[in-house]
Amino acid sequence: MTEFSVLGDITVWRRDFEQRLRTSYTAAGLGPAAAERMLEEAGAGIGDWTVAEVTDAGTRVGHVAVVVAEDGGTLAGRIGDLHIDARHTGRGHEEAARHWAEDWCAERGARRLGIRLTGPAGELFGGYDIRGQLRARPVGSPPQSLHGMTGRPMTQAEYPEWAAAEKSAYVGDIVRSGAMDREEAERKADRDFAKLLPEGLMTPDSTLLVFEAAGERIGTGWLKHGHLPGVTYGYSLHIQERHRGRGYGRAAMAAGEQATLAAGDSALMFTVWGGNEVAMNLYTSAGYRVVEESRSTGLPRSAS
Repeated sequence: MTEFSVLGDITVWRRDFEQRLRTSYTAAGLGPAAAERMLEEAGAGIGDWTVAEVTDAGTRVGHVAVVVAEDGGTLAGRIGDLHIDARHTGRGHEEAARHWAEDWCAERGARRLGIRLTGPAGELFGGYDIRGQLRARPVGSPPQSLHGMTGRPMTQAEYPEWAAAEKSAYVGDIVRSGAMDREEAERKADRDFAKLLPEGLMTPDSTLLVFEAAGERIGTGWLKHGHLPGVTYGYSLHIQERHRGRGYGRAAMAAGEQATLAAGDSALMFTVWGGNEVAMNLYTSAGYRVVEESRSTGLPRSAS
């Protein structure tokens, strides 16, 4: 029988938790310094987490960590960790720990529950909606071909129209993923763009590109260098719809990789919002591994 007991001292669990995350991040292609930065973010507020030891007939089989906090005016729960030791998997402990976490958060008023996974969700969280994926790929050498496409710096005259379209697309991605309603997404977009591009086109460590093929503008790109140590973050690589299906999406990623190397970084990272299976498949085919995947569900969950 699976049982749970809340820990007073989380030192041993925390050491194991951090090592598991560190191993996962480096396996996804991040360097040690970038992995440590990711670890800091993943463990933000860890002192507020409630950590329970999972046992079976008195034997420890794993841990589950949860927290409830206000988010956008409502209470939201988070599963910070759910880990069953390999020798004890497949015996129902994972499902019992998930149910315990859901009930714990619901009892404290949470109306939704999220989890950030660093490995395959499998069936355990198959009923949770995918909100987004963080993907990354090490870049060792510049791509030789851009499939007949070129990438040039964006001009000041082109920037205002691009910024308006980019913000609108960002809002649409958030709403489509189910993470926020449109009003919340618009507020987030305003905050994020003001923070990320405070000097517009001249914002340091930012590359804004215009993609062209056969003399025609076909898309744009937005990259932030040094987002993490040695890592460039691709906020957007966009190909106009009428030009899709011709290999330009892969070419835009190759242009992003060229810019990454030119800036002195060695890995390129993107976020893919939930519901965008086309982009997920493209990144998978190009060798971009899932670093983290965010999923969520409403609470209370119906019995299944």
